[in-house]
Amino acid sequence: MPLSKIKTNSVADEVFKAGSNLIINGAMQVAQRGTSAVAAGSGTYPSLDRFKAWDNSSGAYTVEQSTTAPVGFTTSLKAQVTTADTSLSGAEYAQLSQQIEAQNLQHLAYGTSDAKTVTLSFHVRSNKTGSYSISIYKSDATIYLFSKSYTINSADTWEKKTITITPTAGSTSFITSAAGAIANDNGIGFYVFWNLAQGSAYQTATDNTWSSNTSHYSDTKQVNWMDSTSNNFYLTGVQLEVGEVATPFQHEDIGTTLARCQRYYYRSPTPNGGMSANETFPCVGNMDGTQTGAYMIQFPIPMRSAPTAFEQSGTASDYSIRVTSDANGTSVPTAGGFTAENAIINLISSGAGFTSGQAAFMRAESTDAFLAFSAEL
Repeated sequence: MPLSKIKTNSVADEVFKAGSNLIINGAMQVAQRGTSAVAAGSGTYPSLDRFKAWDNSSGAYTVEQSTTAPVGFTTSLKAQVTTADTSLSGAEYAQLSQQIEAQNLQHLAYGTSDAKTVTLSFHVRSNKTGSYSISIYKSDATIYLFSKSYTINSADTWEKKTITITPTAGSTSFITSAAGAIANDNGIGFYVFWNLAQGSAYQTATDNTWSSNTSHYSDTKQVNWMDSTSNNFYLTGVQLEVGEVATPFQHEDIGTTLARCQRYYYRSPTPNGGMSANETFPCVGNMDGTQTGAYMIQFPIPMRSAPTAFEQSGTASDYSIRVTSDANGTSVPTAGGFTAENAIINLISSGAGFTSGQAAFMRAESTDAFLAFSAEL
């Protein structure tokens, strides 16, 4: 085929550098914890992977995965006010966020005169129009905070927003000085916040400006999204990339996105919900005694660090020990021996019938059974 026949401009429009999006799960496809509405808390992961919900108000809201989405997407994050707070006190707020691992931000060269400009783009929709804001909270070394407002113009309409963040925004030099550096480790480098409501204590920012004041989340135009139980907020197509221009959203295959999420949270064995009854957990082990089974579960990819939390659901009757003689017993599993690669699960039988050293496996006896491990930022 002659090279002159290749439409090079079209190729450039559709091909993107792998990993250029610093946001994980920006299309809101992965929800290992489940897709149902869960109440926001004080920095909790209620549903969609990598997206945290913050609520420090007298009201309440929930977060869930939604199939309401703009053209080109199938899912979004939906936030819904369930208890209104019509008059925020000074220190109250409601926010969504994603934390970005510090070692994934090293190419931004923060802390030097070569610090890079980044562009944040996303699709947003709400019944409540008006001025909202995003914030970048650089947590390493000296803390610096950037705030920029954007407007939802039309109710119940998907709108794409693009915000460019220069290292010297507001004629500042915080990011280009040594104190602007981000440590090369597996801790938090950035928080990216979507501000839904801010009390007066946090509405003191100068728009489009880096600040050393850690209360500078928004300016005074920020709406109080918490003021009515009719209020919803949808978010998807989130992309943060180096450069001054937002490129088309970098769609990943679902396996790639799931693997990126499992570095921080792994729920066995399926990405949505628990196991089916009579399915075997993805681990092998043996009997330590006549009643105790020990099993090693290997994580599909190494986690960010050794997990700091273990979750399981169900009662003792939802789990069983199975051995070659087909004897079984039930208990609620416990876990320990965590590394970034694996964990040891212990299951104690409610009865005897086992022999120390027997090969054994653990099985789910109902769909309520699941195991989960968290190494979240």
